[in-house]
Amino acid sequence: MDKNTVPALSRPAADKEPGRMRLFFKKLGQQRALAVMSVPFLIWLFVFKYLPLWGWSIAFQDYKPARKFMEQTWIGFEHFKFLFGDDRFLRVLRNTLAMSSINLFFGFVTAITLALLLNEIRNIAFKRVVQTVSYLPHFISWVVAASIIQTTLSPDGTINQLLVGLGFLDRGNEILFLGIPEYFWTIFGASSVWKDIGWNTIVYLAAMTTIDPTQYEAAEIDGANRFKKMIYVTLPGIKSVVIVLLIMNIGYLLESGFEPQYLLGNGMNVDYSENIDIFVLKYGIAQSNFSLSIAAGMFKTVVSFILLFMANNAAKRMGEARLY
Repeated sequence: MDKNTVPALSRPAADKEPGRMRLFFKKLGQQRALAVMSVPFLIWLFVFKYLPLWGWSIAFQDYKPARKFMEQTWIGFEHFKFLFGDDRFLRVLRNTLAMSSINLFFGFVTAITLALLLNEIRNIAFKRVVQTVSYLPHFISWVVAASIIQTTLSPDGTINQLLVGLGFLDRGNEILFLGIPEYFWTIFGASSVWKDIGWNTIVYLAAMTTIDPTQYEAAEIDGANRFKKMIYVTLPGIKSVVIVLLIMNIGYLLESGFEPQYLLGNGMNVDYSENIDIFVLKYGIAQSNFSLSIAAGMFKTVVSFILLFMANNAAKRMGEARLY
């Protein structure tokens, strides 16, 4: 064999990349209308999502708004050292992870359960009524929702009156639910489920419509009842959608929210209601310590990015659906 002749088995590695590029530009030419339509979105994405990243440099400065960028004092990782050595930040980090985990778990379980039950309802009118009632709280602002929750949980509210009526409490010994710190995570989880359960079922109900009806017929011939059809046909049919949504939500594990904690929190439950966003507002922005605010926000973004990739790679290794 001639030394200058490259074996056929070694050529694809070198030829594969140019072939992919040609295929990419060929498809881009075929879909040029869609490419042009996406340009405004790409510009928006760059201007509002990527361009502001230069502001992360503030986390490494003793930032003073009156000074120019080159006049700022650079202090390295001092703000990050302060964060991880501060008991208040470690406490709000614990609260954030706990509330996010509660919201993630119960949000998925309740939404999937409701979607399965709604899918089994044969009375269309009743099904629409249930869907409408479950969707409505999603369109209520957290300001209004927090007011409803506070009124319901107050000493003379519905919950206490119900407990007194059933004999679980004596009149005059009503519980101030929002005044007991350990109750806050449960209240937050229940409030989030009540507000978003109907909205979260939409995706699962849409995914269920793509399941082949012949699978249900085959299961029925095999003797499966409605419960078994849910377990062995419906759930596997929406498995890929559930995994993709789970991966996306894991990326937001440090985003436990702001409005419910801010509106339902008070001085009595602050040890359990305060999360990272409130910490940034209270100890960063309110005290003009912008560098500390950026450091905390940067920490959230980096951790969320890492969690997203870890969840996606875990799904890839298990052979499940993934984002990319």
